[in-house]
Amino acid sequence: MLNTLRKIVQEVNSAKDLKAALGIIVLRVKEAMGSQVCSVYLLDPENNRFVLMATEGLNKRSIGKVSMAPNEGLVGLVGTREEPLNLENAADHPRYRYFAETGEERYASFLGAPIIHHRRVVGVLVIQQKERRQFDEGEEAFLVTMSAQLAGVIAHAEATGSIRGLGRQGKGIQEAKFVGVPGSPGAAVGTAVVMLPPADLDVVPDKTITDINAELALFKTAIEGVRADMRALSAKLATQLRPEERALFDVYLMMLDDASLGSEITTVIKTGQWAQGALRQVVTEHVNRFELMDDAYLRERASDVKDLGRRLLAYLQEERQQNLVYPEKTILVSEELTPAMLGEVPEGTLVGLVSVLGSGNSHVAILARAMGIPTVMGLVDLPYAKVDGIEMIVDGTRGEVYTNPSEVLRKQFAEVVEEEKQLALGLDTLRDLPCVTLDGHRMPLWVNTGLLADVARAQKRGAEGVGLYRTEVPFMINQRFPSEKEQLAIYREQLAAFHPQPVTMRSLDIGGDKSLSYFPIKEDNPFLGWRGIRVTLDHPEIFLVQTRAMLKASEGLNNLRILLPMISGTHELEEALHLIHRAWGEVRDEGTDVPMPPIGVMIEIPAAVYQTKELARMVDFLSVGSNDLTQYLLAVDRNNPRVADLYDYLHPAVLQALQTVVRDAHAEGKPVSICGEMAGDPAAAVLLMAMGFDSLSMNATNLPKVKWMLRQVNLSKAQELLAELMTIDNPQVIHSSLQLALKNLGLSKMHPPAVVKAL
Repeated sequence: MLNTLRKIVQEVNSAKDLKAALGIIVLRVKEAMGSQVCSVYLLDPENNRFVLMATEGLNKRSIGKVSMAPNEGLVGLVGTREEPLNLENAADHPRYRYFAETGEERYASFLGAPIIHHRRVVGVLVIQQKERRQFDEGEEAFLVTMSAQLAGVIAHAEATGSIRGLGRQGKGIQEAKFVGVPGSPGAAVGTAVVMLPPADLDVVPDKTITDINAELALFKTAIEGVRADMRALSAKLATQLRPEERALFDVYLMMLDDASLGSEITTVIKTGQWAQGALRQVVTEHVNRFELMDDAYLRERASDVKDLGRRLLAYLQEERQQNLVYPEKTILVSEELTPAMLGEVPEGTLVGLVSVLGSGNSHVAILARAMGIPTVMGLVDLPYAKVDGIEMIVDGTRGEVYTNPSEVLRKQFAEVVEEEKQLALGLDTLRDLPCVTLDGHRMPLWVNTGLLADVARAQKRGAEGVGLYRTEVPFMINQRFPSEKEQLAIYREQLAAFHPQPVTMRSLDIGGDKSLSYFPIKEDNPFLGWRGIRVTLDHPEIFLVQTRAMLKASEGLNNLRILLPMISGTHELEEALHLIHRAWGEVRDEGTDVPMPPIGVMIEIPAAVYQTKELARMVDFLSVGSNDLTQYLLAVDRNNPRVADLYDYLHPAVLQALQTVVRDAHAEGKPVSICGEMAGDPAAAVLLMAMGFDSLSMNATNLPKVKWMLRQVNLSKAQELLAELMTIDNPQVIHSSLQLALKNLGLSKMHPPAVVKAL
C-alpha cells in the first residue's frame, strides 16, 4: 500500500491541472482497492452542493451534472459529519439515495472520506462495490490518506484559479488565501513573479573526464563570474542597505574562497569528476549536513549554499539567469528567497516578497524589514511554480497571501496601501511634536532597533529613545562571535546616534527561533529550551565580553540602559547582576570611567508576571516583551502557521497579565515599558496607556501612527474604555468593541488593519 500511495502521490503532483489530478486519483484508487467505483465530489460553495467531478465506474456524462445538498445522500452525510463512513450495505442506511442519472447499478458496500483543507470540507472521496463487505482499517486509512493528498491539490487549484464552474451556474472559486509567517509588516498589491532556481543541481549526472586542467579552468571562470555577480548585486543594493546589511553578500563571497567550497570542489575535480558533478557532490553534502541539524537558522544557511551552487551551475552550463520581465508592481515569489534575488529586481518595482520556506528569522526577512518591503515567509501550501503572472496580495503584518483576489479585496487592499502612503506623508508633520493626549498626559514613544538602517528611520520619525536594541542582530549576520572591539564599535554607533536620549540594549537573546550558524542549538522544543539569559549565564565569557563592550561604548555618553531577557526568577537575575558588576569593575580598572547604567528585566514569561514585585525590587526598570509573553500565556508558537490565528495580544489573559505587571511594578516605585508588536498597534496603544505603562517601544514605521492616535484621545476616556473591555471574556469581542469605540471617536481611519480584519 505504501508504495502504491507513493506512486499515486508522484503522479498526482505532476498532473497538469485539477481535472487530470482527479482523473488519476479515481483511476488509481479504484485499481489499488479493487473496487468497481471510485468518485470525487467537490463542494461548490456558491450553491452549497457536492458536485460529481470525477469518476471511474459511473456514467462519465453525469460529471458536473449530478450534485447533492449536504443534507442529501451518503456523500452529504460524510461531508457534514467530517469523518469517514464505512457501510457493508449502503441501501440499509436511512440517508441512502439512488441517483439514476449516474447510470450506477445498485452497489452494496460504501466507503467515503471527507476532503478537508484548513478545517474546511472541500469535497468527498468515495469507493463502492457490488458485493456486501466491510472495508478493513487499512483500506479506510488508505482512503483517508488519499483524501488528505487531494485537499492539497484542490488548494493549489484554488490558488491558481483553475477551479471553474463546479455546477452549471457556479462561477467557481477564484480567490484563495494562504497563511504563512509574517516576515516584514505592510501590505502590497501586485503581480507575482516566480523566481525559479537558475539551474537544477539534483539532476546533474556523474561524468569522468581526462582533461582535468581544462575542467579546473572552467570552474575557475564560473567562480569569477559568480563573484562578479555578487559584487554587482551588492553595489546595486548599496543605496538601499547600510554596510551591516550588505555584509550578507560578503558571506557568499567567503563561501567561494579557496579555503571554503571552492577548494573542496577543486579537490573532487582532480579525482577525474567533471566540474558540474563535483559541484553537485560538494553542495549536496553541505546542504544535507545543514538540513540534518534541524535548526531554523542553520536551515537558512543551507538555502545560501544551494543558491550559490545553482549560480555556479548556471555559469558552468552557460545558462544565465532567465530573463525575467518585472512588472511595475512586482511581488517576488520563490521556494527559497535569498538575499541575492532581491538585487535582481529593478529598483523601485519590488513591492512585496513571498517565500515558501524560511521563517521571520531568515536573512531575507531581516533585509526585507530593513528595506521596508512587506514579506510573508513559510508559505508551505502555496503552489509557487504555478502562480507566475497572477494577481496577488501580500499582507506582511498578518502573514497572509491572497491569490487571484476579487475586485472588492483588491480595492480594499489598494486603499490600505494608499492610506499607508498618505498616512506616512501626513504624519511627517508630527515628528517634532510631543506625544500628549487631549487632557495633557505625556506618553514617551521609543523605538525598537537592530539594524543600522533603523537609526535613520527612527530619528526621521521622532523617536524619544530606544526601548529595545536587539544586540543579537550583529551576531546573526556574522560568521563567528564578534570580538569586544567589534561589538564596542557597533554599540557606540547606536549610543552616539541617539545621544542624549536613552538606548536600552538587550543582552544577547538567542535560542527559540533565533540561532547562530556558528553556535547551533538543537532542541526538540526550542521555545521552552535553552534561550535568552539561560544561554548567556551558561556562557559567562560571552555575557562578560558583551557587557564590557556596552559599558565602554557608553563612555562620555552615559545614555546606556541594559535589559536582561527571559528572566524566570530572582536566582537568574542575581547571577546576571553579579556578572554585570564584575564587568563594570573590570572596565573601571582598565581606566574607563563609566557610571553603572540602569539595569532592567524583561517580563516575557508567566513566571516573571507573578514575580514582578520581587524582580522590581532588584532592578531600575521593567520592560514587557509582549510577543513572547502572549506566546507563552496562550501556548502558541507564532511561527507556526497552523496555530498563528490563536496568537492574539488582546486575549483577556494577556490584558490581565499586563495590568498585573504595571500595578506591581508601580507599587515598588519602578517604571515599566512595553516593547513588542502590541505597542506598535495604535488601537492597542490606547489600552496600554490606560493601563499606566510609562513608555511604549515599537518599530519606527508604526511610531507616527501611534503618536497620532494618542494625541486624539483623552487619558480618562481611554481608562473608561479599558475598564469596559476588561469585563469581556472573548478576544474577538474585545477586537470589535475596541474598533467600534475608536470609530465612535472618529478614529477608525488610523487603524488600517481593521479594514482587512472585517473580511
